[in-house]
Amino acid sequence: MRQAVTVPEADDTHPHAATVRNLEQSAGKLAAAAIARMDRNLSWYRAMPPENRSWIGLVAQAGIAAFTEWFRHPETPQAISTDVFGTAPRELTRAITLRQTVEMVRTTIEVVEAAVDEIAAPGGEEALRNALLVYAREIAFATAQVYAQAAEARGAWDARLESLVVNAVVSGEIDEGDISRAAALGWKSPEHVTVVLGSAPNGDSELTVEAIRRAARYARLQVLTGVLGKRLVVIAGGAEDPLRAAKSLIGPFAPGPVVAGPPVADLPAATRSARAAAAGLRACAAWPDAPRPVLADDLLPERAMAGDPVARELLVEEIYRPLEQAGSALLETLSVYLEQASSLEGAARILFVHPNTVRYRLRRVTDVTGWSPSEVRSAFTLRIALMLGRLDEGEPGPRT
Repeated sequence: MRQAVTVPEADDTHPHAATVRNLEQSAGKLAAAAIARMDRNLSWYRAMPPENRSWIGLVAQAGIAAFTEWFRHPETPQAISTDVFGTAPRELTRAITLRQTVEMVRTTIEVVEAAVDEIAAPGGEEALRNALLVYAREIAFATAQVYAQAAEARGAWDARLESLVVNAVVSGEIDEGDISRAAALGWKSPEHVTVVLGSAPNGDSELTVEAIRRAARYARLQVLTGVLGKRLVVIAGGAEDPLRAAKSLIGPFAPGPVVAGPPVADLPAATRSARAAAAGLRACAAWPDAPRPVLADDLLPERAMAGDPVARELLVEEIYRPLEQAGSALLETLSVYLEQASSLEGAARILFVHPNTVRYRLRRVTDVTGWSPSEVRSAFTLRIALMLGRLDEGEPGPRT
């Protein structure tokens, strides 16, 4: 049930007291006329549920009442946004857009303007019309203020939700609630997700987050991002190549290493990518010449030496075990070749085989593991994998 809008009686000492009385008496009729015109001319108003139309009616009524009070005391500062939109500010900004609110206000002003000659006392038409023009400007500023405040509130709430989701992924405590929060933020469950970690720059973290979002829009990536302590965390979705995604987002990161975790299928699995990226970030100090950004999987040796159990397991299961299953000749040849400073001839002499045999076996090592013993970085990775595999076996390697 609507509450009646009451206004004080007009002061007879007012220079336009008769006009003020006419405004008071016509307020209800003007509000009804404004609602009727909205119903005729605004299709979005007709399509709204009755409850929302009732809110708009309250706002139109409050706007005319506020104009009457403002016309009575133009010298007194009036909080127009409170007087007009205070009836249902939160509901209003959620129910209708800013453009629709502007159309609603314009319609109400037009109705009052059309009735100026009828409402104003003789000789007061120009004063009422000028007052309405000034009031229209003030109500426009008040409208913008209401929606700006609502946008700021929504932005702060969205930032809080995003921070919760990012923290849950990094800490490994993501649940259905976090997935729902991500969906509310516009996360559309892309097929490929990777986590990128690096140092956050000094200054306003909100500016850093906005810079990441701009870079993501340009790269056509979905992102959830936040600054956690001194780290800038970006959960990027929609890119099959994590290194390419990291390169497109690297601009806002502070100087220093930036590590991209392995791609995973969805947001819950992003915890695995975040752990790998975090382990890689800790281990980056052991590889001063690491590229920027760098993949967490390219840091497997450093991560293993830093105590990362996942990296140790990957090196053993993806390098040592396949070589072991492929035959002892590959393991023995690789071990001797690495010990002989990557010399084909030296390994061939120790193994009593032709250098071409060593070359063939090393090609087989590359085929089996994906790492080439002839490349310095790959040879280092293979050496660490052999050491970990032997430790895992609990037996010393073959003597040469």
